[in-house]
Amino acid sequence: MKLYYADHFVLPLPTGHRFPMVKYARLRERLVGSGIFSPDDLCVPDAAPDVDILRAHDAAYLQRVCNGTLDTAEIRRIGFPWSPEMVERSRRSAGATLAACRTALNEGCGVNLAGGTHHAHRDFGSGFCVFNDAAIAALALRAQERIRRIAIVDCDVHQGDGTAAILAGQAGVFTCSLHGAKNFPFRKQLSDLDIDLPDQTGDEAYLNALDGALDQVFDGFAPDFVIYLAGADPYAGDRLGRLSLSIEGLAERDRRVLARCRDRTTPVAIAMAGGYANPIDDTVTIHFNTVKIAAECYEHEQR
Repeated sequence: MKLYYADHFVLPLPTGHRFPMVKYARLRERLVGSGIFSPDDLCVPDAAPDVDILRAHDAAYLQRVCNGTLDTAEIRRIGFPWSPEMVERSRRSAGATLAACRTALNEGCGVNLAGGTHHAHRDFGSGFCVFNDAAIAALALRAQERIRRIAIVDCDVHQGDGTAAILAGQAGVFTCSLHGAKNFPFRKQLSDLDIDLPDQTGDEAYLNALDGALDQVFDGFAPDFVIYLAGADPYAGDRLGRLSLSIEGLAERDRRVLARCRDRTTPVAIAMAGGYANPIDDTVTIHFNTVKIAAECYEHEQR
């Protein structure tokens, strides 16, 4: 099973910035240090090309991002200061999800150790998201005409508003989001399936809701391919989460999603999405568990 990681994922940020950028490097270190994966299992993704980005994003927006001509309000809405490194990071993150999809088509599962930038809309970025990797990847798969039905299963605690907006009415794509009802974004978009969860939802209620959502995705829509956003932020200790899942509850979430994909022989590409726990090592543990469970589901050979 291939994992996609680039040092570009760790964007230099001003001191005190609230985004936990270091989690990506720590996740990589922990995965390699675990002995489950070797450095050879980690692949550096190419940057997503314009042709793929432009299926999901407006050309003028792409140009403003790349040329550094976003206005102050646009930069504030994204939440990262503009820099060439921000552009490269955003392209590489989308490229990693594209690469994970290609791997999943050949091997059953592929993993982006970043990604899940689901707040990016067609013509603006938001909430630490510049380009919407899930929408870019879904539309790229559809353009290849190899995949007829794609489901995006978004388990980040925040609704995938950008994904829902970009893919609204798109034939052959089903968007499913399980998220906190009262959390960001406060103006929700309409996914094909939205599961709104009250504050402090715990393991049992969450997993019951997840099972019902997966029934609708797999029995109702019957996808040929799944893109799974395995956010760490439903965790009880997450600063931005407002739900109350345990680390084991989140691991069980991953088992259930990935078991459905495996049992239906549906290829799955996984992105890490959000995670803002204090201490940050809790977020790294949750992301690590996601990748470890994927390796177990898809019988990754330990080196």
